[in-house]
Amino acid sequence: MLRQRTLRSAVSAQGVGLHSGQRVRLSLQPAPADSGIVFRRSDLPQPNEIVSKAVAVGDTRMASTIGEGAVKVATVEHLMSALSGLGIDNATVEVDAAEIPIMDGSAASFVYLIRSAGIQEQDQPKRFVEVIKPIEVRDGDKWARLDPYYGFRLDFTIDFQHPAVNQTGQEVSIDFEQSSFVEEIARARTFGFMRDVDALRSKGLAMGGSLDNAIVMDSHRILNRSGLRRPDEFAMHKALDAIGDLYLLGQPLMAAYSAFKSGHALNNQLLRALLDDPSAWVERSFEDLSQAPAAWARQWSWA
Repeated sequence: MLRQRTLRSAVSAQGVGLHSGQRVRLSLQPAPADSGIVFRRSDLPQPNEIVSKAVAVGDTRMASTIGEGAVKVATVEHLMSALSGLGIDNATVEVDAAEIPIMDGSAASFVYLIRSAGIQEQDQPKRFVEVIKPIEVRDGDKWARLDPYYGFRLDFTIDFQHPAVNQTGQEVSIDFEQSSFVEEIARARTFGFMRDVDALRSKGLAMGGSLDNAIVMDSHRILNRSGLRRPDEFAMHKALDAIGDLYLLGQPLMAAYSAFKSGHALNNQLLRALLDDPSAWVERSFEDLSQAPAAWARQWSWA
């Protein structure tokens, strides 16, 4: 049986919120089978919990924010990407602020935390959402699409007219059967432009952004002395974001995702469009491991 997975033990870290600029303590904890990824605010009266699901996503300006009533947690996509890439179905995420810490701007720190905690298989089958009919959403020239696929694949194209981005290539293709999340995807950092800083901060965004947690560019070049971690880091980070956004479905997807200039808002619209069409998907699990998509066994061997 292809089993659900959780953490073996609790693990914690501290960092700064990208948009709030506030110091944040994060704790990742094991959780029972079938509970999903659950967020909890330790700075607010208990109980308060937000279960990861597409309809819990609210604000998508520059990040994915999930909420339940007045309780909100922002910038969850990099952590969700790491949980997806390492196959974690069930975990409790506790924070003492309204935002997940940005760490170094990628998913690498979260991968490190999860691997430090260890991974435990559970006695329930992993339950996939298998896409069986194409679903597409559009916003002007931007679009995102899910197609049937026996595994998990992403094809992402960005379109940033900037000299530094133009030199790196503006598209990536990832197949979880052939690409390692840990080695190829997790270290790709978020990025931004100096020209946007004042406007973002006037809206209370990017207050914690710096060269330590983002690739920053002026009108001509990358300002980080160390440069890029990989030649396609810009496009790869957008794919990393998409992996996290899609995992906010609450279950792993079996599908091929493709997108042009998509972002957090359009990714969430795509999930909602999928759920709104019961003929487009089925829930699937695998009692026989030999019948499960090879992508998952291969991905976890890299983890």
